[in-house]
Amino acid sequence: MRRFDSSKIHTDNLSRGNMGAVKILQKLFPEPGRLQFIYADLGDAKSVNKIFAENAFDAVIHFAAVAYVGESTLEPLRYYHNITSNTLVILEAMAAHHVKTLIYSSTCATYGEPLKMPITEQTPQMPINPYGKAKKMSEDIIIDFSKTTNMAVMILRYFNVIGSDLEGRLGEAPRAELRKHGRISGACFDAARGIIPGLKVRGTDYKTADGTCIRDYIDVTDLVDAHVLALANAKPGKVGIYNVGTGTGRSVKEFVEACKKATGVDIKVEYLSRRPGDYAEVYSDPTKIRRELNWTARYTDIEESLKVAWRWQKSHMNGYGPSSATD
Repeated sequence: MRRFDSSKIHTDNLSRGNMGAVKILQKLFPEPGRLQFIYADLGDAKSVNKIFAENAFDAVIHFAAVAYVGESTLEPLRYYHNITSNTLVILEAMAAHHVKTLIYSSTCATYGEPLKMPITEQTPQMPINPYGKAKKMSEDIIIDFSKTTNMAVMILRYFNVIGSDLEGRLGEAPRAELRKHGRISGACFDAARGIIPGLKVRGTDYKTADGTCIRDYIDVTDLVDAHVLALANAKPGKVGIYNVGTGTGRSVKEFVEACKKATGVDIKVEYLSRRPGDYAEVYSDPTKIRRELNWTARYTDIEESLKVAWRWQKSHMNGYGPSSATD
């Protein structure tokens, strides 16, 4: 974020993003300099330092990362490089250019499979897949670095994100080659649209009530609000660590039934063996973020969140490409 008129710069290599989404945001904020986009790779230290040298930043919100658990077990080196090494590049640039505030996007995957639920920020971090391990390494590096500086740091550990922009402007449109690694909501919508023949649920023998995994599904609008509050409450010399979840666990079977209702499609479901790196049960205790940042999840009806996302999917059948809306 730059020092004039709350302007912002978005840097991305678009390997997992979409220029169409950037253009929508630029139309929403058309004032010169209000929202700038720079095409760059965070792994390129020379480019990153050039960006910092040419702009006066107040803060960095570090979202950028590959983020599929299954893919991380297949390509671990990619995940350590993209997440951990690239975070080092960002921190070194911040240090060189005296940028003192960092909001870091982390994940509940850093906890692994805790023995006790719900998960608090004091729950031991024992990640069981490369994605969670890479994020924990990044957290450790950030915390160690912050001890030698007067940085204001906020680390947000997301749970399972669902939903879309409530006003229908933005939604999730992963590249075709990434769909097999994608989130369950994306797979549900693909099945409802007939892109894939049905939904594959991996793992029915977990020690849960219905045998499927339990997750804490957080609406993306609530997640955005958490970042705004984190930035507003970041304090020099302090590291704030917060779980961002609803505090309620829902099974995969429950989620699938909600998706069927949201889409109005009787999605075919195929039950398969477990996916490597998955864990049985994960849900948050959001007490700390509620107490310290006055944040509470508001959009906790997963069927309603899925309805919002489904509306975007139906009106953007080609993602951010040429419109081909259907009823």
